[in-house]
Amino acid sequence: MTGKDLLRALSGGKGVSGYESDLVPLLTQSFAPLVNEIKEDKLGNLVMVRRGSGPEPRTRVMLAAHMDEIGLVITGYEAGGFLRFSNVGGIDDRVLLAQQVIVHGKRDLAGVIGAKPPHIQEPDEQDKTVKMKDLFIDVGLDDETVKELVAIGDMATIARQPVDLLNDRCAGKALDDRAGVVVMYLCLELLAKLSHSADVYVVATVQEEVGLRGATVSTYGIVPDIGIAIDVGHGDMPGVPAYDTLPLGKGPGIAYGPQVHPKIYQRLVELAKKWSIPYNVEPSTSPAGTDAYAIQITQQGIPTALISLPLRYMHTAVETLDWSDLEAAARLLALFICTVDSEFVEGLTCF
Repeated sequence: MTGKDLLRALSGGKGVSGYESDLVPLLTQSFAPLVNEIKEDKLGNLVMVRRGSGPEPRTRVMLAAHMDEIGLVITGYEAGGFLRFSNVGGIDDRVLLAQQVIVHGKRDLAGVIGAKPPHIQEPDEQDKTVKMKDLFIDVGLDDETVKELVAIGDMATIARQPVDLLNDRCAGKALDDRAGVVVMYLCLELLAKLSHSADVYVVATVQEEVGLRGATVSTYGIVPDIGIAIDVGHGDMPGVPAYDTLPLGKGPGIAYGPQVHPKIYQRLVELAKKWSIPYNVEPSTSPAGTDAYAIQITQQGIPTALISLPLRYMHTAVETLDWSDLEAAARLLALFICTVDSEFVEGLTCF
């Protein structure tokens, strides 16, 4: 399977926060040739290890990208076979109306999200966003059948397969952050052709969208010497200032801020310049919001960095990225891992 094939398969798959297990067989099959060990921890994180060539005890480098996606949860029934729902993770109400969905009940059911059309709305409703509480899912079933097949608490996901755009760009759902998972896959492909002394722990984390839970427990179990989170950053788009975004096709963002160890940041920038890898500096003043925060504060603290993939239209069903940014991020990470030795790790304790 190529990296692009894996990205398409992951984007089209289902894995709402807390329910990511359907992705595990695909990831296990794809990563198995590139690692020495694969295990699933008690929370559902998929932890994969590629052993280094250095003497034991070897340095541990952890890469983390979350595989969960935002989604919907069924909260109630309405007469006529309709389903009420709420959100799992951060969803903008404005992107839900008229979406096609899949309700994951006793069997998967195709559905659509509906609301009152403008023709029969009250005058004061017509210029307002339809709130989630006023939306419903229509799966085409009667009351009795829908209650038999769908339980309160069942998940639903947007029904969307990825689409290739021009100039090697891709749009789809859940690219936040399954694109980061693909970067780890590409990185391991490169490491298979290179020499590295450190053990590399590659973790597809769970429940990031609801509180960084997967990264918290997986980091605690691994206790790496260095942790690097791969996530997405806001891509450039109309109406958003350039200083708040990362340009698509110009390389990943290397975050710099409270959650980033300055010496790891410096090494990443030096390598990007040395090997002509495009990158952008991403000022990151708030440590919360990505797995980097959970990694950083584990036990006595982990020296941490954050690589951000430029992504437009975050938390929608048409998230858009540039494939070259994934390749650049994977190359940068592989080269960084090849430079990590005990001397570098020991130097991280001195500023």
